[in-house]
Amino acid sequence: MMMKDKILKNDGAALITVILIIVILVAVVIELNRSTRADIYDAANLSDGIKLTYIAKSGFYGAAALLSGSASNYDSLLDDWAKIETISLQSNTLFPEGYFIARIEDESGKIPLNKLVNGDVYNESIREMLIRLLSQQEFGLDTRTIDEIVDSIKDWIDADGNTSSYGAESNYYASLDSPYKVKNAPLDCIEELLMVKGITKEIFYGTKDKPSLVKYVTIDSEGLININTAPTIVLRSLNEEITQELADQLDEYRTKEGNDLSDTQWYKQVTGMGNIMIKQELITVKSGYFKIISTGTLNNMSKTITGIVQRQDSKSIKIIKWRQE
Repeated sequence: MMMKDKILKNDGAALITVILIIVILVAVVIELNRSTRADIYDAANLSDGIKLTYIAKSGFYGAAALLSGSASNYDSLLDDWAKIETISLQSNTLFPEGYFIARIEDESGKIPLNKLVNGDVYNESIREMLIRLLSQQEFGLDTRTIDEIVDSIKDWIDADGNTSSYGAESNYYASLDSPYKVKNAPLDCIEELLMVKGITKEIFYGTKDKPSLVKYVTIDSEGLININTAPTIVLRSLNEEITQELADQLDEYRTKEGNDLSDTQWYKQVTGMGNIMIKQELITVKSGYFKIISTGTLNNMSKTITGIVQRQDSKSIKIIKWRQE
């Protein structure tokens, strides 16, 4: 009887051991399977990521090619580069699985922030234009906030340590919960504005009901506003007498085929603009800097490349900077 009990006991221990081994083997197999599948998915994602990058780059370089192919002595919203979003819709014929959507923004149609100061003093023409922009009812800003923003931008980019009336220098930024130094040099990227006193994320990026400041200002420009391409809100900033109605009429004139836009005085041809003077030292009809935004899409994933290019002549495009998102 004792021998039989011993045998049963040994058999039970062996069975438990076998079960434990099976459990361990199953766990190992499951983990190997999970790991293998994860590696496969990672490899697939890496492959798709590489494809996405090249699709987005194709859109970027295609846009740059459009810019380099423009031989006109002026730039306008009737040019091929301004219609690239329509061309982008055909990109699905170039790629079996994906496509790109690219667009080009004329930086010369925006207010040049780095031209706000000459040395340590205001460039009054740019200052007045920036104030008029921020004073548009779409932004909904009061006079004190506008003065604070403009003075603070000046203090951020001028070389001295003197605080403007409503601006900010090192003592202000040093007092913040997360302190940092004032730049006292030109802006290197437009996102630096988020570090400037008075400029909130809502002002910079815009909201559902208010426009984005970043769409109407630039740090990449020769300093002149191309009236052929500037957004209507920028056109209204060129002179306080230019109303929304007049800006819409200017836009209608410049987008109508056949109108001559080769001279900055074309705006005088628009009804109601005859007695309004836009400073000639502020405007141009030729652009040198452009922003290209190209988004590649593949299998419900996307990747965007954004860059600034300079058109040096009708056949030469120089990439100033770019980033991948």
